[in-house]
Amino acid sequence: MSTEEQSAAAEQSDVRSLTYEAARDELVRVVGELEQGSATLERSLTLWERGEALAARCEEWLVGARARLDAARAASESGDADR
Repeated sequence: MSTEEQSAAAEQSDVRSLTYEAARDELVRVVGELEQGSATLERSLTLWERGEALAARCEEWLVGARARLDAARAASESGDADR
């Protein structure tokens, strides 16, 4: 595995450990830096890739939260039906 591949793998595992709030906050920072337009092409590509990973992590959290809410709602509704 090349150094670049090792770095990308480490970065992905770093993203996997982030809370929703931490991933969201870093994503906001990354988008802000990209919007400034002053980064080099290489830096912009790195930021874009990081932003994609962060957005995917946020989506994972949101999907998980939705599943938990749906399960709680279903449990509540089935409890109401038993009464």
